[in-house]
Amino acid sequence: MSDGDAGLVIWDVDGTLIPADLRWLTRATARTYGITESDVVFPDKKVHGYTDESIVVDTAIASGIDTLRAEAGIPQFHEAIAAVMYEGRQELAEVQPPYQGAKASIAALHHGGFVQTVLTGNVRSAAEVKLAVSELDEYLDLRIGGFGSDARDRFELPAVVASRYSEVYGRQLDPAKAVVIGDAPNDIACARHGGFWVVVVAHRAGSDELAAHHPDVILDRLDPDEVLAAVGSLTSGA
Repeated sequence: MSDGDAGLVIWDVDGTLIPADLRWLTRATARTYGITESDVVFPDKKVHGYTDESIVVDTAIASGIDTLRAEAGIPQFHEAIAAVMYEGRQELAEVQPPYQGAKASIAALHHGGFVQTVLTGNVRSAAEVKLAVSELDEYLDLRIGGFGSDARDRFELPAVVASRYSEVYGRQLDPAKAVVIGDAPNDIACARHGGFWVVVVAHRAGSDELAAHHPDVILDRLDPDEVLAAVGSLTSGA
């Protein structure tokens, strides 16, 4: 694991490193609240860029579960999503392979001296399975990651990452040397809340939509040379 001072790269997971797929949350929600998968209704608002807990509570309510029961089910949801992800590892590998260039981009940043971790709305158990099955975790330091199981509000996760970084690496995180790589407007807003640079990949949202939220760099794809150049240009002046 790199411990150099080139900087810190903080990856989003769903939609950035691997395609998003709601089947896992559908199954976990159904299992948590004792309803059929066909009865699970996701809310009208976009769910990407939020934490699993917030999505599941809103989804339970949209599916006819009362608010108190929706909230009370969160501990059981953590058990359900862990089981669903573990049981679905082979299916995950088949239907949700990483985006082209994801593994190579992580490797390029590692060899460029960057520490890397994740900031994701996924609870830790789900993120760990997704990254392991996708073989993307070799150069990611998940000890310092921020996960949806750490806070319901995604905007609290940059502080979680900064705190864990300081504990593990024995130095304060310089926000000017930290770059979030995501794919959604909420990733941009979350990075700005933490004072970090932000690179977005137009995997789901179009470049025009992303540009309206003023990221520092927009990439069409995860090309390792382009990723390394973008991150390096942002952190080199820090």
